[in-house]
Amino acid sequence: MTEQNDTQGSSQESSQAKAGAIIVPVTLFEQNCTIIWDEPGKKAVVIDPGGDVPKILDAIKQTGVTVEKIWLTHGHIDHVGGAAELRDALKVPIEGPHKADKFLLDNVVESGARFGMTGVRNFAPDRWLEEGDTVSIGGLQFDILHCPGHSPGSVVFFNKELRFAHVGDVLFAGSVGRTDLPGGSHATLIDSIKTKLLPLGDDVGFICGHGAGSSIGQERMTNPFITGEM
Repeated sequence: MTEQNDTQGSSQESSQAKAGAIIVPVTLFEQNCTIIWDEPGKKAVVIDPGGDVPKILDAIKQTGVTVEKIWLTHGHIDHVGGAAELRDALKVPIEGPHKADKFLLDNVVESGARFGMTGVRNFAPDRWLEEGDTVSIGGLQFDILHCPGHSPGSVVFFNKELRFAHVGDVLFAGSVGRTDLPGGSHATLIDSIKTKLLPLGDDVGFICGHGAGSSIGQERMTNPFITGEM
């Protein structure tokens, strides 16, 4: 997996790479909307299009990929605000999150209004995701881990072959997702991290919903929310 944060720069992936990714920071929350694609087919997925859809579409064009799906890690406005608009623009299905976040997707407009986000719409995904499900894009297959705590329906996408995960707002570099929002639970979140993410292996790298990515091993050793709870 090769990764690039600056969508204006030249692509870093090689023809030998199995996958590539770019991060497109969107909205005032600087949420990591992520485009992941397989090689050499250039079939792609957009994960968590939180807003700024024209910016996402421009990144897709620059990268030269064909987006076939939209995946959602959870239902908070900064991760789903642009999902309905992007689905209409690309004519592709939305997969995720877990159905426990339905109450959030039913209230996207209300949530957006609190942050001055206009043009957002309530919606339902084309497929809810459950623990043990798999999703795929091109030749890439990801296992679904249901990891509640930050939100009741948060899911993580994990590719065993690439030793890579997209963890949304479950885990961050040096921190964990906030749990003071409706449906949040710190104890549940820590349990999700300990029972679902840490067992994946220290060599697993991840992209998260905000800020820089990390690895399971790095967070196991240094993340105070994990080391203090173990």
